[in-house]
Amino acid sequence: MKISLDDLWNEYLFEKCSEIESDEERKLTKRIAELHNKVNYLLNEDQQKAVEEYIGALYDIDAFFVKKAFFKGCRFAVSFFIDTALNK
Repeated sequence: MKISLDDLWNEYLFEKCSEIESDEERKLTKRIAELHNKVNYLLNEDQQKAVEEYIGALYDIDAFFVKKAFFKGCRFAVSFFIDTALNK
């Protein structure tokens, strides 16, 4: 069975990498929720919608770059291992 980097990312690593495991991650998640509630309190409905769309776009570009970095890291690791093995 041939497994691509996309399969690896989409079916396994994305879920595993997004699990909240540390106190630092819990603290940051709590802070985000607090700030979200504060912003929603301060803004009217149209402003809230605009901010939510903006945040969604930030999440999308961040996810794109994280996936891109993962793929580049995998390609580098494989080429490094091959180069190291061939030059022994």
